[in-house]
Amino acid sequence: MPKTLDSLKSLQILDMEFSSLFGKKAQEIRQLLDERGMYCSSLGVSYQEALNKPEEVAANAKTLGAKFVRVAWIPHDKPMDLALADKTIADFTKIGKVFKDQYGLEFCYHNHGFEFTPYQDGTYFDYIAKNTDPNYVNFEMDILWTFFPGMDPAKILLQYPKRFKLMHVKDLRKGIVGNFSGQTSPENDVALGTGQLNLPAIIKAAKKAKIQHYYIEDESSNHANQLPQSIQYLEQLR
Repeated sequence: MPKTLDSLKSLQILDMEFSSLFGKKAQEIRQLLDERGMYCSSLGVSYQEALNKPEEVAANAKTLGAKFVRVAWIPHDKPMDLALADKTIADFTKIGKVFKDQYGLEFCYHNHGFEFTPYQDGTYFDYIAKNTDPNYVNFEMDILWTFFPGMDPAKILLQYPKRFKLMHVKDLRKGIVGNFSGQTSPENDVALGTGQLNLPAIIKAAKKAKIQHYYIEDESSNHANQLPQSIQYLEQLR
């Protein structure tokens, strides 16, 4: 972890979102960040951890200095349906209230594609967004997992301008056709500006939507080469 953080700092990346403690204690990570002038703004945990271990999650988030707690996956073994959407709404409301009222933390759900399955005159994401209280439940947009099931990230940001607080910035390899599975090979993560997403339009909409934190995400085996390319692309983006 120290070497990884050193590599990221050399690229002038200071704002971190952790999706795991990587076998360390939160205080150990906080010390490594403090030593480098870096910080953690969001802590990602599992659905079950957020629901069943809020005290532990909140303690870790506060130790890290994070303001946000994020869940990135709704457990499921079939496509999104109304029953699962209603359960999600109830659970997210419970999670969000606990984190906000008891610990002063903000809860966000990171979309992963399958919640954009069509429902009525929109999608299940629309249904979840409309039936959750923004005081307790908001969102982190993963732009790849918004585009992958056929949605327009910029349009959705403008449709829900106050609900998205965080963003995963990534790009999808050209030629890849998406679906509602929420799954594709990590090798389909490519350097920003070389894939299918209309990043200028998305970033413009994100600024209008007041996104608070942007995280570059690259899970490919070529991330060490692609990350500098992505940063260079963002720096010249107008």
